[in-house]
Amino acid sequence: MTGVDVERPVLSRIEQRAAGRVAHLVLNRPQARNAITLSLATALRDGLSAAADRADVIVIRGAGGHFCAGGDFHEVARLRAGGAESLRPLFETFIGACELIAELPVPVVAAVEGYAMAGGFELIQSVDIAVVREDAVLADNHANFGMIPGGGGSQRLPRIVGTQRALGHILLGDRLSGAEAAAWGLVYRAAPADRFDATVDAVVDNLAGKDSGALTRIKRLVRGGLRGSLTEGLAAEVEETLAHLAGQDAGAGIDRFLGKERA
Repeated sequence: MTGVDVERPVLSRIEQRAAGRVAHLVLNRPQARNAITLSLATALRDGLSAAADRADVIVIRGAGGHFCAGGDFHEVARLRAGGAESLRPLFETFIGACELIAELPVPVVAAVEGYAMAGGFELIQSVDIAVVREDAVLADNHANFGMIPGGGGSQRLPRIVGTQRALGHILLGDRLSGAEAAAWGLVYRAAPADRFDATVDAVVDNLAGKDSGALTRIKRLVRGGLRGSLTEGLAAEVEETLAHLAGQDAGAGIDRFLGKERA
């Protein structure tokens, strides 16, 4: 599927698995290591929105062995010639796609191999679960080119790994391996090359096989809790728990647990 249609910056398909429906979104500019253009950012945003209505889990990956090398410098240079406002749609559309992930009712998984730099690194910070190859190369390397993060990295990274690590990484522009990113808590799990696809599949099947209503509520609680106080988050958790337990799906889950306990 990857790289088949170079006219489409993001390829999408729905796969029916035994556990449920999985949407695959592939960043499809392999000749540029899937660098972000306005058309790619728009297609990613639209693809995410459409996939959430059709699938239980969404998986994002890159074509050609790389996740995403960040913003396309050729496009940035072209837009820059028109002034700052000409650049605004590129950054706002990409940030909008990343922000949309938090609002979707289904889990979004990034399957990361090869390079994940700058905007690609910021996209990883936006997903719900990231699985990376141990030998992947991740970095916010904006400062190495006299740039600053423009896809949310200055705000998300400190919230994920803490101020010291975030500032040290962004200011120095160091590279991280997939294994190091997992040790930092930046991604969920790193896997060796020969087990990478199997690890991604295991994560996706696990998610697809779970009660979708429970996953939606959990995601909403975690994402919403990060925006408010602990007190507000705890109150929201009680309300969500009561609403969920009153539903049929939770009742079935309780029955399954009690059945196992009696066995």
